[in-house]
Parts: sequence; C-alpha cells; structure tokens
Amino acid sequence: MKKGKVIIFSAPSGSGKSTLVRYLMSKDDSFTFSISATSRPPRGEERNGVEYFFFSPEEFREKIAAGEFVEYEEVYKDRFYGTLKSQVEAQLEKNNILFDVDVKGGCSLKNYYGDRALFIFVQAPSVDELRNRLVGRGDTSPEEMEKRLAKAEYEMTFAQRADVVIVNDSLEKAQAELLEIVNKFLSE
Repeated sequence: MKKGKVIIFSAPSGSGKSTLVRYLMSKDDSFTFSISATSRPPRGEERNGVEYFFFSPEEFREKIAAGEFVEYEEVYKDRFYGTLKSQVEAQLEKNNILFDVDVKGGCSLKNYYGDRALFIFVQAPSVDELRNRLVGRGDTSPEEMEKRLAKAEYEMTFAQRADVVIVNDSLEKAQAELLEIVNKFLSE
C-alpha cells in the first residue's frame, strides 16, 4: 500500500469522530495519527505529545508567527488548535496519516493536500443526539455545552465541503461505511 496519503476527520463535538478514528487505527496499521497542538488544558489522563501537544495561548501565538503550522484555528477565544508542519512532514515519509481536526482545519488540510487527501465529515443524526452524547461524557459544563451546540450547528454547514459525510446513527454501520470508503481511497 502506497504511503503518504492523508485522511482528514472533522465533525462537531459529540459526533463520534474520535471513536471512528480509533476504530480505523485498530483496523489498518498503515496509519499514524497526527497529533494536533492545542492551547486548551489536558482532559483526564491526556499527555503532552501523545493525544495533543499542549501550549499556552501565548506559546501558540508565537508558533503561528513563526509559521510552524500547516493549519491552525482559534476555535474559541484563546482556544487554538493546529497541526505542526514538522510533525506531518516526518510522518508522511513513512506512513499514511490521520487528522482529527475542526471543520475549518479540515477544509484547510484538504486544500493543502488536494487529491492526496480524503476529507471525511462525521455527523450525529441530530443536534438533540449531540446534546445527549455531550451530557453522557460528563466532562462538559452547561455553559460549555451550549457553546458547543451552537458551534455544532455552524459546523454542520461545512459537511458539503467534505469528500464524504458519514452519519453516525449506528456505530457498526458507520464503521463498515468508513472501512469501505478508506480502503477504496487507499487503493486508488
């Protein structure tokens, strides 16, 4: 299998994107996971350099000014997410790479990598289902949940810019659809 292809996952918070990314990683060892940088604090047992590269908002701004990102976005005030160029370039030499990014980052990465990339947008069947999933996580304050839900409605307007939309209403169905789509892309 040819290395150096890019799979981009984007979705509103609570859509099941991370679950699908982990599933794909378990089924195909030709991928490495792109570790995004963020200015948010770690959640639970997240570790720097494993789930994310954690920077303060000031450090993140310094890296932006130095041109160190393939893409970045200030998703909320002082809450940045981005992809470091140095990491991606090294990974693409040896592997296919998965990105788990916000919708604007997904569009930027697709524009940057073009036909070498497959942009997959994952969405829950409804905003009500997103709310239920966020409540089930138990790590989101009511204020943060309302912000995320408002943002989710906006983010869903980006689905049309993706190469593929997977509606995650049944995890098993979404997983099967994902494998079929990715295998086809990798064989092209």
